[in-house]
Amino acid sequence: MRGRGLAAATVLVVLCGGSAAVADTTTARTARNIIYLQGDGLGLGQRDLLRLALKGKHGKLAMDGLAATGLVRTSSDDPDEIVTDSAAAATALATGHKTRNGAVGVDAHGRPLETILERAKRAGKSTGLVTTAQVTGASPAAFAAHVPNRDSQSDIAKQYIENSRPDVLLLGGEDWWYPKGNPGLWPDKPGEESRSPYGNLVERAQRTGYTYVRDGDELRNTRANRILGLFANEDMVDYGPDGVGKYAPRVPLQQMARKALDTLSKNPRGFFLFLEEEGTDGMSHENNAHGVIDAGRALDATVAEVMRFVRTHPDTLVIIGGDHETGGLSIENYDPSDTDPDQDGPFDVPGSKLKFTVDWTTHDHTGSDTPVTAEGPGATRLGGTVENTDVHGVMRAASGL
Repeated sequence: MRGRGLAAATVLVVLCGGSAAVADTTTARTARNIIYLQGDGLGLGQRDLLRLALKGKHGKLAMDGLAATGLVRTSSDDPDEIVTDSAAAATALATGHKTRNGAVGVDAHGRPLETILERAKRAGKSTGLVTTAQVTGASPAAFAAHVPNRDSQSDIAKQYIENSRPDVLLLGGEDWWYPKGNPGLWPDKPGEESRSPYGNLVERAQRTGYTYVRDGDELRNTRANRILGLFANEDMVDYGPDGVGKYAPRVPLQQMARKALDTLSKNPRGFFLFLEEEGTDGMSHENNAHGVIDAGRALDATVAEVMRFVRTHPDTLVIIGGDHETGGLSIENYDPSDTDPDQDGPFDVPGSKLKFTVDWTTHDHTGSDTPVTAEGPGATRLGGTVENTDVHGVMRAASGL
């Protein structure tokens, strides 16, 4: 860390949505730790859904009580499409550069871009990637890998263990780590199979110093400083429409976050940690509002877990945001005579007799801005409307990377 000591350390917290005030809460100039917590696909509509369904009309989520609020523009630098995908959106957040859709950690011409995780690693900090998606999925990959096509997931896994080497990797996506014919721990579902062209990458990771954990108990009990945990063949959530899709990851995001924080905070130089709840995006793709609520409940519990850590580690920069909006979700009054098949619900509003429904306009991403809330050093820079690349700039400026 540069400069004077952190007698009164500062925290920057950036969340999707939240309160309207903008203020730095402490006097430190730099943040030793950075936590980026993402609700994938989480737009304003999803935030309203979670607040109304979980806390009521006048209630607050854990992610609501922060100081600065803004909006983030999410468009990519794609010559053919207005709306971003997760790869381009995450690359902008991770590197400060917009790129074409499908590109991971590279510019529109395929040239590698240094990420905030790699900068942290170069500064001697510990690093981690934690998600309920596949560890080699587009969003986490953009922080620690460089491939022109997001589908090259075994290449991404190989880069993790050979190049960027995050200290903590907790997530799904086992099939990309094992060769064909070796199903690994989790039985393959129809249409799934192991597909690594590089042999057994789990064993290779173990040979390079990773401790491999296979379930929540092993994760809880390990004291290793470098951890790889793969808890599903692909994503950790079973997606599908209402009544079919089920949000039930084998290891909760909150538990994975707690272990990551405990492990990475051992480093006196600090850490960078990417946390992601994928279910908010996957369930929005399925227009499954019940599933979005379940995933959002887990996301908000993880926010609370992170904020408990921040209270005892105030020299932490936390960023919580959405990479894009999914589904075109909107909240409507409940009308029992309305039989629109695109509606979902009705949902009760706790503490009242009110009900509401959810309307969807698409199964895909939309071009809507996503809300961002910030607190700590640089927070005022995220008030108003900013580009997703500006979020990266705030991380670098606040941490001195």
